Amino acid sequence: MTEIDMTARVTGAAAKTTAPNTIRVLVAKLGLDGHDRGAKIVARILRDAGMEVVYTGLYKSPIDVVRAAVQEDVDVIGVSLLSGSHVPLFRELGRCLREEKADHIFVVAGGVIPEQDYPALLESGVDAIVPQEARADLIVTTISDLVAARGQI
Repeated sequence: MTEIDMTARVTGAAAKTTAPNTIRVLVAKLGLDGHDRGAKIVARILRDAGMEVVYTGLYKSPIDVVRAAVQEDVDVIGVSLLSGSHVPLFRELGRCLREEKADHIFVVAGGVIPEQDYPALLESGVDAIVPQEARADLIVTTISDLVAARGQI
C-alpha cells in the first residue's frame, strides 16, 4: 500500500467512492518543511465539513503532489508551508500543474506567508491564500467558494 493510500484511509477519504458534488482536496507539505500539525488539523477540518481529503505526508516534491492530485482526481490542492521557501515551491508547483495538463486543479496556499509575497504566489498559479491563524470557517468557505465558482458543486 502506498503512503497516499494509507493516509487517505487515516483521514477518512475513500478514493473512487466519492458522492457526486463532494469536494476532493489533497493536502500537501512541499519541500523540507517538517511541521505538519497544521496540515493535519486542516485535513480534519475539511473532512468534518464533508469534503474528501487525502494527505500526502511530509517532504513531497511539487511533481509528487501534482501526480498524486491527478491520480486522486482532486478539485483542490491545499499546501501548508512554514519553511519560508513558498515562492520557489509554488512556482514549481504551478509549472508542474501546467506540464501535467492539470492546471484545472485549484491551488490554495496556507501557513506562514508574508503578505508581500502574495502577488508572486498568485502569479505562479495559486488561486487563494489563507492566512496563518485563519478560522476553520474561512478555510472551508475559501475552498467551497473556489469550486462553486467553477460550477463543480
